[in-house]
Amino acid sequence: MSTVSPDFSYSSRAKSLYRFEHEVFDLLVIGGGITGAAVAREASLKGLKVALVEKDDYATGTSSRSSKLIHGGLRYLQSFELGLVFEALTERALLLKTAPHLVRPVPFYMPVFSGDTNGIGLLSMGLWLYDTLALFRSPGMHRRLSARQMLADIPALKSDGLKGGFRYYDATMWDDVLAVETLRSAQTHGAAVANYLKAVGPLWKQDMMSGFRVKDCDPFSKTPGREFDLKAQRVVVCVGPWTDELGISMTPQWQKWLQPSKGIHLVFDLKRLPIPGAMVMNGEGDGRISFVIPRPDMGAGVAIVGTTDSPSPKNPDHAAVDATDVGYLMKLLQKYFPTLNLTTQDILSAYVGVRPLLQGASAPGSAAGSGGGGPSLQKISREHHIDLGPGGSVVVAGGKYTTHRKMAEEIVDFTLKAWHKDVKIGKPVQPPPRLTKALSKRPCNPQASIEAVAKARMNAQTLKVEVPEMLYSRYGASALELIELNQKSKEDHGSSIFKEQQDGSASEPEGFPMLASQLRYGIRKEMVMRLEDFYLRRAPLYMARADHGLPWAEQLAYVWADERGLGAREARQEFESLKVTLLARSQWAKL
Repeated sequence: MSTVSPDFSYSSRAKSLYRFEHEVFDLLVIGGGITGAAVAREASLKGLKVALVEKDDYATGTSSRSSKLIHGGLRYLQSFELGLVFEALTERALLLKTAPHLVRPVPFYMPVFSGDTNGIGLLSMGLWLYDTLALFRSPGMHRRLSARQMLADIPALKSDGLKGGFRYYDATMWDDVLAVETLRSAQTHGAAVANYLKAVGPLWKQDMMSGFRVKDCDPFSKTPGREFDLKAQRVVVCVGPWTDELGISMTPQWQKWLQPSKGIHLVFDLKRLPIPGAMVMNGEGDGRISFVIPRPDMGAGVAIVGTTDSPSPKNPDHAAVDATDVGYLMKLLQKYFPTLNLTTQDILSAYVGVRPLLQGASAPGSAAGSGGGGPSLQKISREHHIDLGPGGSVVVAGGKYTTHRKMAEEIVDFTLKAWHKDVKIGKPVQPPPRLTKALSKRPCNPQASIEAVAKARMNAQTLKVEVPEMLYSRYGASALELIELNQKSKEDHGSSIFKEQQDGSASEPEGFPMLASQLRYGIRKEMVMRLEDFYLRRAPLYMARADHGLPWAEQLAYVWADERGLGAREARQEFESLKVTLLARSQWAKL
């Protein structure tokens, strides 16, 4: 019925671990967020033999805790960073084309009130420039709206002092899934990829780094906690907010790179905060901008509100949602939507992310990485920095999600250039030849193309198979794989694993059709290793529901165990572990 998507599972992870132990790679990429994922894909497309390791699940850090926007960076026009905006808008257009199931256009509303710093005229000029830099490839041209038109579109918007505003266009995304699909594409092109594999410490061959000692952190693997050596010609560090932490493990002389910033988001039911498009909210006197972003595609529909900008703890793992951050966003909501009477009781969930901002006005020089010399190491852009680290390693920090593909091109090119000659030891080192032309502008997931989805719809119609629209929206043509999985599960188990509730309510959460089959697909095709990977990243179960999906957790734990070839004891253990994780995520509600 369907074209089967590539295997990307605990089985393929086991194959990668075998390769890690028995082969020598050209590049070892440390970090499974969007930057590391894009680097692994780009390098694989260029013919390099690539290994990638991630200490937790893919996109666990910043790459799953963003505002989930693909945008050109309208605010950068204020500092005349036209090149950065043009690059981001170009990448936005590419992502809208190549990942239409994960990146979708959304209108943005920008209300203007009496006393605002930026008036109608200045904003109009900025938006004309924004559309021009997009080469008029925006999903829609900006439009000036009167106060009456703004209120017609957003009836709950504050009317006092409203002068009018604008509507322009950017895009939303599924950040965590986009990272996973990029990694799956990298594996398809030859990369060996594994999550829950921690980089413990570097290996050395004379003065050059020759790989890393790694540790298997999957508690359900055959040998949990086992350490072994992963050898590579070059190491590329893409660990975001953990750059300084890993840097210290590479050399005692490491000098601090980052001054990370913490940002939180609050999530509301879309029916409680109804809005037809995203809306810009200006902080009072602090220059900060926050957004209200509707996501009807997540569960039964949510509105994401954020982000804040405050100092992060030294250890990014300790970043948490605090009362000050919640109060800041609630005050903004009460200012812009006074008639909705929103309170903290309306918050479904909250999440915190740490942005790896570089210290000071400029990026660190080569001394920050290794204390040694190297090729010309300039700041690549205001948003990210690429530098030589200890023993010929390459260290990357900062960056915009929107430009991850372009940034990966720069990182791989920088690495190959550095590979030709290591100045410190004075010995020429020849990298492998580029065997193929870069193909990174092609879709990571061909099954998500408009053509593939149209063909899948025709097949489903011919076979008289009903496919929930949400499955096409999330999985593209692979939605038919879920239908097959669901049918086979019913044949194997006699019925749906979810029984009807005693009160007659739906056996599955609203907005999550064929939930058990989605989990099975996630384990087989998106390398879900732990149940929390599914709850927190592959599906918005925790984020989009007040009950965080817990009523279904025990049953899903048995599905997870069945897929991984484990038993009832492990299922129960995983269920209890998930409850602990979700409880920790919800501590903010007790503030």
